[in-house]
Amino acid sequence: KMAADTSVDILQKVLENEILQSTKVVEEHLDAEIQKLDQMDEDELERLKQRRLEALRKSQQQKQEWLSKGHGEYREIPSERDFFQEVKESKNVVCHFYRDTTFRCQIMDKHLTVLAKKHIETKFLKLNAEKSPFLCERLRIKVIPTLALIKDGKTQDYVVGFTDLGNTDDFTTETLEWRLGCADVINYSGNLMDPPFQSQKKYGTSFTKLDKKTIRGKIYDSDSDDD
Repeated sequence: KMAADTSVDILQKVLENEILQSTKVVEEHLDAEIQKLDQMDEDELERLKQRRLEALRKSQQQKQEWLSKGHGEYREIPSERDFFQEVKESKNVVCHFYRDTTFRCQIMDKHLTVLAKKHIETKFLKLNAEKSPFLCERLRIKVIPTLALIKDGKTQDYVVGFTDLGNTDDFTTETLEWRLGCADVINYSGNLMDPPFQSQKKYGTSFTKLDKKTIRGKIYDSDSDDD
């Protein structure tokens, strides 16, 4: 028992020492920061303040510029012609090719509305696939819904149906956010290596097989067998 007590004591001392050491490191770092600030003369402090203010001003300016270009809300654009103009003026664009009669497009709308407000750095658009045959042909869009993910005017990636989103109608907004993060079309702060599928409440119970028909270049819904 004596030996066991001794080893517990030793462990406790080691642990206390570890905590002390790490606290000391943090304190030393803080002391150095405070000393650095103390040693700064008025001019240096003023320059530091100006730099911070400038960074803040630039970020506000950037935000205003995004808002003026229609970022911050999920919008429908009327025609193919508008698509080219919208894409030209923004670095990151997510465009949802939808159809009125496709139920899954409404699910996509709900999530994109939330993400457009959250990710002001990206432009979120929707375009009626039936009114844009040229674009659907050019971008090879065969399944509805499809999201075209565009960076610097070039289509980099597609989210086709719900296959990448856990193959279920009940996917979360976080799951779509993660998928857009994988394409680097939004500033994603989560861990890309850890898809948030597990946070889906009914994942596995309402598993939905997505049907991807692309016969004769016709556009098909991902949620119905017949057109």
